[in-house]
This record gives sequence, structure tokens and C-alpha cells, in this order.
Amino acid sequence: MIIGLTGKNGAGKGEVAEFLKKRGFHYLSLSDKVRDEMRKSKISPTRESMIKFANELRRKYGAGWLAEEIVKDIDDDKNYVVDSIRSPAEVAVFREKKGSSFCLVAVKADPKVRFERLKKRGREGDPIEYQKFLEFEAMEAKGDPSSQQLDETEKIADVVIENNGTFEELGEEVKKVLLNMSFGRKRPSWDEYFMEIAKVAASRGNCIKRRVAAVIVKDNRVVATGYNGTPRGIKNCDEGGCERCAKWDESGKGLEECICAHAEENAIAQAAYHGVSIKDATLYTTYSPCLRCTKLIINAGIKEVVYNKEYVIEEVPLKLLKEAGVVVRRYG
Repeated sequence: MIIGLTGKNGAGKGEVAEFLKKRGFHYLSLSDKVRDEMRKSKISPTRESMIKFANELRRKYGAGWLAEEIVKDIDDDKNYVVDSIRSPAEVAVFREKKGSSFCLVAVKADPKVRFERLKKRGREGDPIEYQKFLEFEAMEAKGDPSSQQLDETEKIADVVIENNGTFEELGEEVKKVLLNMSFGRKRPSWDEYFMEIAKVAASRGNCIKRRVAAVIVKDNRVVATGYNGTPRGIKNCDEGGCERCAKWDESGKGLEECICAHAEENAIAQAAYHGVSIKDATLYTTYSPCLRCTKLIINAGIKEVVYNKEYVIEEVPLKLLKEAGVVVRRYG
């Protein structure tokens, strides 16, 4: 899960981030990205200079650029807290790229409470007079779409946490967010799970015409995989091993000259090689099978085929599979 933090100075974003870091969340910050860019330009990072520089970056590269840079550092198998989200465009990037795994939390506190926290913190550059604090905050809160817009960002938060009390009370509110996100997390379906494995396996294919992969599954367990390419011990297709593919003829022509083994063939061969029964198994493939693979699928006793995209000459194979009693489904 990814918890994004927005809020005004002294609201308690840092405390929320620390709370989450202690619970295994990886910390990322748009402000840290701004500081990195300022160091490259040899500019000293003060609060005012950072706001100005960040707005310049947004105008130069796009209002969501900082978020786009941060998203590059996010792995799908880890939990993150992302601090200092300050514009709706940045929120839009996270929602587009990360979907329901992203939750924007606005941390709020009364102005006087926040001012007292800043005074206690004593950081250089923080206003020491309440009126100056309000004036500076008003300047920060609003802006054009290509600059910092804290007020507008807070309005589109998924969750608002009021932080006028103790750290313990704040922690309890954060736990509620974690529980809601944990219980509402969408897991991939079995079809999605196995087809995504097939898509990754396809990247191992060495055929230069197209990369295809197949995954054979029994009882929701992968028992064999295969991808297309030249036979074992033969020079790879993408190294010049298949003369037919190297000619780049039209699709469907000269297939009798192609020495590449198909993904479904290799998956079935791998199962046989390792002595694994695939009777009544399901085969997931990134393309619908050709006629040659179809005959192997039927004779291997595979009961179901799930394919992602249609092969160019799929009509006869699909008809044959159905006639043989093999269930055929298109993924998605």
C-alpha cells in the first residue's frame, strides 16, 4: 500500500511518517526530490527557496513531474509512505499509476496548535510571529495549477486526520487508515495471477518475430512453463539461429521452415521432461495456440485453455479444441 501525506506546516505529517516507518513502511518525499534538484543547481534549500524552486520544476516539466519521479522508485511488493504531496496534479499521478493501492491522507490541525508546534521545533526560517505565520501560510496554500496548491490538495484527500491531540491519539487514527486499506485490498484473480506470470515468462522468449509464453496449472499451482524459441542447444533465434524468422516474411508464411519451438510445445515438453502429469490441467498462454500446439494440448489431456490475444490463424485450432471438449476462454 502507498500512503500519501499532505497538509500544512506543523500539522503532523512528519509524525505520521515516523509512525509508519516504524511499522515497515519505506519513506519517500517529494520535498527530498526538490532538495536533490536544488543541490545539483547549487542552491541552498530554505523553506522559501524550496517552494519557489519546486514551482519552477512544475512549470518546466509539468505539474505532476515530482510525483512521476517518485513513482519510479516504488516497488509493488512494498509498503510506502510518501510525504509532501502539494498539488492535485501530483495526486492524479499516484492515482493513475497506483490505483486503489494509493491513499491520500490529509493531516490537519488548528492554526494556533500548528504555530505552537513550529515555535517548539525552532527550525530556522519558521515564522516567530503568529500573524507572519498566517500570512506565509496563505501564500503557500493557493496557486495556479502548475504550482503548489495545498488547499486544493487537501480537498481531494481520501482520508482526513485531525491532529490536535497527543501522538498516541494520532497513532490510533493512522491505524484505522491501515486497517481500512488492508481489509479493502484487491487481490488479483487466479486468471490474472497466472496470465501475468505468462507475460513475464514471454520476456524470456528468443524468437524475433514475437515473444509468447505458456503456463500450465493444476490445482492453482504452476507445474510447467514454456516460451518460444529455438530448441535446447541450438543458437537462439535472436542470434540468427532461425533463418526463416531472419527473413522477416509475412506472418503465416514459411512456417514449415521455422525451427523455433512454440511456447505451448515447450511447456508440455518441460512437463514430460520432468515427469509431471498435466492431465486435466489448465494452460494459460499469451496467444491462442496454433494448429500444431492444439493437437499437443488435446493429446496431453489438458482440459482448459485460457489465452490473452488471438493468433493470426486461430480459427481451425479453436474449433478443434472445442470439438475435443477442451474449454477455451479469452482472458479479460
